[in-house]
Amino acid sequence: MLINVEDTPNPQTLKFNPGIEVTSSPMSFSSKQDAEKCNLAKEIFDIDGITSVYLGADFVTVSKKPEENWTILKTLIIATIMDFFTKGQQVTFNEANEITNNYSGEEGEIVKQIVEIIEEKVRPAVAQDGGDIVFRGYEDGVVKLALHGSCAGCPSSSVTLKNGIENMLKYYVPEVVAVEAVE
Repeated sequence: MLINVEDTPNPQTLKFNPGIEVTSSPMSFSSKQDAEKCNLAKEIFDIDGITSVYLGADFVTVSKKPEENWTILKTLIIATIMDFFTKGQQVTFNEANEITNNYSGEEGEIVKQIVEIIEEKVRPAVAQDGGDIVFRGYEDGVVKLALHGSCAGCPSSSVTLKNGIENMLKYYVPEVVAVEAVE
């Protein structure tokens, strides 16, 4: 198994591409306790200096503490991912990671448009940099999005959110007045 490693716009985050499907439902973890139900993330958190793990469809994004050295961590992370998949282990997560939509009528149609744009235009673009952006809500014209992977804590994430995503959503969905990041 060959694992390609890519830099991301966030210097504290690297994207690891194992060349196989990692998960069908993206997952983000900010601590070992948070990752208790996900075997792969839990094993990566066993490495000292890791601050977050994001599992995408076919990649793993890992963030480290600023004082840690990527040279050492990169080798340990690659070995952990390789060992995990060559042993045939499964990424498990028992809780549903789905958006619950309680929107109806005109608001429901607006939310449907927003989610479609995020899924088709935004998520594929940010996934290339090892991140993800997930719809979390819509209220009074404000779209709430959660930033994961390399997007979380990235120096350029607020610019991407406001200048890129907000402008795109306003263009396609005139009811959108603002976009904000949430946990």
